[in-house]
Amino acid sequence: MIITLIMDQYGLPTNGTTYAANHLAERLRMQGHTVRIVTAVPPQKENGNIYVVKERSFLFFKRLINSHGMVLGKPNKKVLTDAIKGADLVHFFMPFALSRQGKKVADRLGVPSTAAFHLQPENISYNVGMKFITKKLYKSWRKFFSGFGHVHSPSEMIRDIITKDYGYTCNVHPISNGVNDVFIKRDAVRPEEYNDKYLIMMSGRLGHEKMQQVLLEAVGKSKYNDKIQVILCGKGPCAKKLAKLSAKVLTNPVQIKFLDRESLIDTINYCDLYVHTSEIESEAIACMEAFSCGKAPIISDSKTSATKQFALHPENLFKNRDTQDLANRIDWFIENPQRKAEIELDYIDYAKNFRLHNCMDKLIEVFYQEIKEHKERQAAAEKKRAKAVPMLDGEAAEVP
Repeated sequence: MIITLIMDQYGLPTNGTTYAANHLAERLRMQGHTVRIVTAVPPQKENGNIYVVKERSFLFFKRLINSHGMVLGKPNKKVLTDAIKGADLVHFFMPFALSRQGKKVADRLGVPSTAAFHLQPENISYNVGMKFITKKLYKSWRKFFSGFGHVHSPSEMIRDIITKDYGYTCNVHPISNGVNDVFIKRDAVRPEEYNDKYLIMMSGRLGHEKMQQVLLEAVGKSKYNDKIQVILCGKGPCAKKLAKLSAKVLTNPVQIKFLDRESLIDTINYCDLYVHTSEIESEAIACMEAFSCGKAPIISDSKTSATKQFALHPENLFKNRDTQDLANRIDWFIENPQRKAEIELDYIDYAKNFRLHNCMDKLIEVFYQEIKEHKERQAAAEKKRAKAVPMLDGEAAEVP
């Protein structure tokens, strides 16, 4: 097959949606398919089949958008037509102008298409400080997504929100984005500076909805504050704010790092505990990567975060934004190392359900389903046209 992926920021590895797009492209190529990419941010390591559009300019908002690791592509009919013409299917990752124009081009060319609901409206409303627009965004995106027969969502939570709460009429497939097979439990050398510390980490963009400050404040309330070292793996607009907070509440100042994949895997493996405080999450690949390496997570029970689905035991959940409850959970894991080791074994086994190749293969099956149904629709339309006969006045009538 020839698959065209429309992803505004494909070459910008700053969030889970980008990783999902890259993983899908990699899996498709491994199966022998040809992948075309339309993006405003071309990847550094890929040369062929990349169709580049310009970045949209939003004047005063451009810096805000970029600070959250996002770039939006400017629609270009010629580029989109070149990328979509002759493809077997087009898959869209974002509901913005580039994808909306791409959908029109695909329909005009008669190319079947699918979409993914990765970005939650809350990710936008929280970061621009206008939570009241959340419902408006869900409703404004409904027309775009309801134009597809099949839509991928990373979790059942997202499927239920858009279909039950907002009336999206598309067929939504809850399929995990999966975890790369390189994320496994392995030996990793702990830096000497951490030898006498209990290491707690969280990875992901340092954004408002990720609520990393809850982790810092919880450690500040822990009985073992002086023993704990917090490591935040990521970057984002809240980095300075978090560093300033840590100086007030932590005995050991937070370490903020943006790591390549190999370094991230090592860091996860030599840390003691993983915490995920995010309030808005469609799935949280970062948490999945951590428990795939055998780390027991402590996860916020936020009603707008699907990450809570990964809690295998009561000890793996804490009350959203409740810093004392999180502190109590942290202390429990520190004081119960044997039970912690048992829970970690549970997660190593559980992680097998989220291996990348299995998840991507399920999504690719959805592609085949859409292509099949598209051909059936075309055949039905052709059959209907063949039944029509011209009348003298130029109208058409059905043959009995």
